[in-house]
Amino acid sequence: MAIRLYLAMTAAEIRENTGLPPKIAWMACHFSPYCTGLSNLPRILAAGSVLMLDDVTPIFHHDPEQIAAQLRERTGALDCGGVLLDLQRPGYPETAELAKYLAEALPCPVVVSEPYARGLSCPVFLPPVPHHVSPEAYFAPWQGREIWLEAALDAEEITLTPQGAAFAPLPPGAAVPEGFAEESLHCHYAVAVEADAARFTLWRTAEDLNALLAEAEHLGVTTAVGLYQELSGVYAALNLSPK
Repeated sequence: MAIRLYLAMTAAEIRENTGLPPKIAWMACHFSPYCTGLSNLPRILAAGSVLMLDDVTPIFHHDPEQIAAQLRERTGALDCGGVLLDLQRPGYPETAELAKYLAEALPCPVVVSEPYARGLSCPVFLPPVPHHVSPEAYFAPWQGREIWLEAALDAEEITLTPQGAAFAPLPPGAAVPEGFAEESLHCHYAVAVEADAARFTLWRTAEDLNALLAEAEHLGVTTAVGLYQELSGVYAALNLSPK
């Protein structure tokens, strides 16, 4: 499999682990609450790593030129492989302007999360493929763009009632002891029938994730990013690019 997998790690996780994965995403730089630039920029990081900038702290009159200068200096000094703009608060014009500016201003590859990637030509970062949606349908709107995908062993509950279907995410590890494999969707599922509803629990195993990434490779996905705390235990079982 040619897909690359970066494991997103905090500074503490990097500091406390001696056997680090070959590809690391620094989690994460933030919009500073004290100035118009960024906070939590790395001082030491393995060459080829990716810097992640999130909007956990909402953007508010931050300076695009100052942010670009900070990222330019750090990515150059640390020989980073790129910057991932993990911007998940939709509807912020200031964030949209910053994403466009950074995608053009930085010399390294810049990847922008789905809420702010439309209209840009850079790679797009998509959330995990929903369990009830085929990979082909999920990636179809982004054909022609390089795709980065969040890789996760998450779960989902679908409740069917006479009123329709309700979808709810479940935390990783919410799988039931026994279930059935759904090969076309690369997940497992179990069904619980109640008096007025049927509940479907869907989840992914390491094997499911492997199969999903193998199909995703042929649908425009070049890179996956997952949480170290979630995927470190199954990393060795994934068939990934050695480069």
